[in-house]
Amino acid sequence: MMEWLLANIGTILITLFLILTVAAVVRSLIRDKKQGKSICGGNCAHCKMCAACHKVRAEAKNKTV
Repeated sequence: MMEWLLANIGTILITLFLILTVAAVVRSLIRDKKQGKSICGGNCAHCKMCAACHKVRAEAKNKTV
């Protein structure tokens, strides 16, 4: 078992790093979604979700006012 671990340590470390990176990105996206932040680029002319995006923004403004 120890020989296999030593022979594959590079692959194991890179895999763990990639898993942790993807988990951090997903966690950040979920946190932003819960806070009402958008990853929208701001070009609503070509966006099919324009109404949904602006609905969230309008609701957020009404709550703060």
